[in-house]
Amino acid sequence: MYKRNPQSTHEKHVADIANKYMPAGNLGNMSSEFEQGFIVSHGKGSKIYDLSGNEYIDYLIGSGPMVLGHANQAVVEAVQNQMEKGSTFFLNNESIIELAEEICSAVPNAEMIRFTTSGTDATFQCLRVARAYTGKDKILKFEGGYHGSHDYAMMSQIPSLNKEFPEPEPNSAGIPKVIAETVLIAPYNDIETTESIIRKERNNIAAVIVEPVQRIISPTEGFLKQLRDLTTKYDIPLIFDEVVTGFRLSYGGAQEYFDVIPDLASYGKIIGGGFPLAAVVGKKEIMEHYDAMLQGNSYIPQTGTLNGNPIAAVAGLATLKQLKNPEAYRKLHETGTILKKALAESMQQYEIDAQITGDNTVFDIVFTNSEIRNYRDLKKGNVDLLNKFNKLMLDQGILKPGNKLYMSLALSDEDIEKTINAFSYSASKLRD
Repeated sequence: MYKRNPQSTHEKHVADIANKYMPAGNLGNMSSEFEQGFIVSHGKGSKIYDLSGNEYIDYLIGSGPMVLGHANQAVVEAVQNQMEKGSTFFLNNESIIELAEEICSAVPNAEMIRFTTSGTDATFQCLRVARAYTGKDKILKFEGGYHGSHDYAMMSQIPSLNKEFPEPEPNSAGIPKVIAETVLIAPYNDIETTESIIRKERNNIAAVIVEPVQRIISPTEGFLKQLRDLTTKYDIPLIFDEVVTGFRLSYGGAQEYFDVIPDLASYGKIIGGGFPLAAVVGKKEIMEHYDAMLQGNSYIPQTGTLNGNPIAAVAGLATLKQLKNPEAYRKLHETGTILKKALAESMQQYEIDAQITGDNTVFDIVFTNSEIRNYRDLKKGNVDLLNKFNKLMLDQGILKPGNKLYMSLALSDEDIEKTINAFSYSASKLRD
């Protein structure tokens, strides 16, 4: 049985410093309570370690980018070699051009690419370039969809459900009221409601943006293809937010996995190999709005100190090189299939109502007996039970805070066995 060390004096001291200098004492990614009780020391392979000396099997993996595990040797060596050549230039460099070629070769819709440093900026840039291309202002997004933290993304991201479609609800302070006039909201996996909104607003919509797998909600059969057909019918650019799904579901991302090709897509996480890097990819005729020589008044200036950073580029290249091995995705999906089945069986054994939802490579448990098709279904889940389950898992040496288990290639058979045992133990204690 795993025995977790209590929080050390040193870890408590570091948490006190965080409280003094950082709002809520955290990074804004997790709850204050969690981040003050769990401060990372280091990571290696499938494991992450806190300042109290505890070892955990890591299913957070940096919120997805560490698909090879922590401190992968090939990535570390690539970064060390590049550091000796220079860490950033603000200029085109061989490594970022090589990465551009690799991504465009892998991603079906990627005729051209523009780099940035975060998934938030990548989705924002997708919306901006779609507006420049169409000359229209409104965007349609799906209720509960996560596209980062810019003003448009924060509309109906975690809504109260007091609004009727397509009216948006801002989910952050500081968003100008006028933003709500440019955003339309539709329910994910509901093509009929989506079409009715698009039909009415077709002359005003610059783009439709969607996570192919919305958080942990998989698309229903045919939904993405119907959405593609619908946006084509009304001549509206379709944007896939592939920050999570890119190079995770398959080497060509969700586009390849579901055989649906959007006009634009945002990428992040895995392409930087654990360093800040993201990108917009898309059709040449749209992406050329980033070219001042071609566009005149339709030109989009887009600069960033670390755009095309060579450290992130070589880390990304070293990561993608390993993912090109056909065995990589077989293993990711096989591991996820085993763990999803075990998680479901552990809940059935103890007669706990739960749904295991999402893709094999990134999924989670929702404590409800209802099918999960959209955000409103997800909201029916028992959050208190989820938090209790996550805490029980942490006490068993399994890190899965939040609402996702990310699969990585670093997971061993022993890790999987320990995780399955932790599923069973945690399920047995949920009613206590």
